[in-house]
Amino acid sequence: MAAVGRQVLALALGAAAGYIAYRAKVPLPWMLGPMLINTFAALVRAPVAGPVWARPYVVTVTLILMLPFLAVAAGLSFLIYRRIGGYDRVTAFYSAMPGGLNEMLLAGIDAGGHERRIAVAHASRILIVVLFIGLYFGFVLGVRPGAGGVRPWIGLDALDWLDWVVLAACALIGAPLGKALRVPAGNILGPMILSAAAHVFNIVDTAPPTLIVNSAQIVLGTVIGCRFLGSALREIGVDMRLGLMSSLSMMTVAVIFAQITGGLTGTPPSQVFLAYSPGGLTEMSLLALAMGQEVAYVSVMHILRILLVVGIAPSAFRRFASPGP
Repeated sequence: MAAVGRQVLALALGAAAGYIAYRAKVPLPWMLGPMLINTFAALVRAPVAGPVWARPYVVTVTLILMLPFLAVAAGLSFLIYRRIGGYDRVTAFYSAMPGGLNEMLLAGIDAGGHERRIAVAHASRILIVVLFIGLYFGFVLGVRPGAGGVRPWIGLDALDWLDWVVLAACALIGAPLGKALRVPAGNILGPMILSAAAHVFNIVDTAPPTLIVNSAQIVLGTVIGCRFLGSALREIGVDMRLGLMSSLSMMTVAVIFAQITGGLTGTPPSQVFLAYSPGGLTEMSLLALAMGQEVAYVSVMHILRILLVVGIAPSAFRRFASPGP
C-alpha cells in the first residue's frame, strides 16, 4: 500500500477509536483511542503509517487555543483582584494580565493604577508559577532529576573550544541584537535565535553543559526572590495572598487547556502545560530545558503570549474594564 494510503488508514482507525473511547468516557479519548488502536495495528503489522506531515499543525492548534486560554485566565484573575481584593478597575485589570511584567506595570501606571500593587501581583505571579511548576512536574507528572524525560548530565568537557567560542558569541551578540530589534525579552530571545541557528547548521551539536544550566537556574531563582526586596510582609501580605489566588487560578486554567490541547494534538500535556504557564519567557524557557522538554516549542508559545498580552491589553481595558462615565 502506498504511503498515503497507509496514513489514511491509520487516521481512519484513529478517528474510529477516538469516537469509541469518547462514547466510553475514557480520559483523553481522542488521543488515547488513536494511540492504542494504532499501537495494536503496528504490532500486528497492519499497513499503517503515522501522518508526520500533520505534525506542524500541532503548533497551529496550540496557537488557536492560546487566545481563549488568556481570556479565561485573565478574566478569573481580574475577578479575584476586583471582587475579593477590592482593587479599583485599573489596578485589578493590569494586575490580572498573565504576562508582560514591565509592560503591564508601565501601562497600569499610565492608566492611573496602583504601582506597588501591580508590581507585587506580577512578581508574585512569576514566583508562584515557577514554584508550582517545579512541584507539579515532580509530584504530579513524576519528572525529577535523573528520571526519564529529564536531560542527561552534560559535562563541561562535552564542548570543544570552538563550541565555547560560538556559544559565547551567541550570548554576547544576541542580547544587544534582540534589544535593538525590540523583540519581547530580547536579551534572551536574541541569543536563543543565534544559538538555534548554530545548532541547526551543525556549527555546534551539543546542548549546554548541565552545570551552566543549573547555575543559570540558581541565578534566576535568586533574582525572582529578590524582587521583593524593600517590601515588608505586613505591608504586602494581602496583595501576595491575592497574587497566590490569582496565580493558582491561572495555573488551573493552564492545566485544563494543556489537557485539551494534548488530547487534540497528541503533544505531551507536560510540554503544553509549560507553553501555557503564565511565567516569564526566560523562566519558562530555562525550565523547559531543565525538564527535558522542547525548548523551541515552549519559547515560541511564550513569545506569542507576551505579544498577545502587550498588544491586546490596552484596547481590552478601554473596551471592558475602564471606569464608566
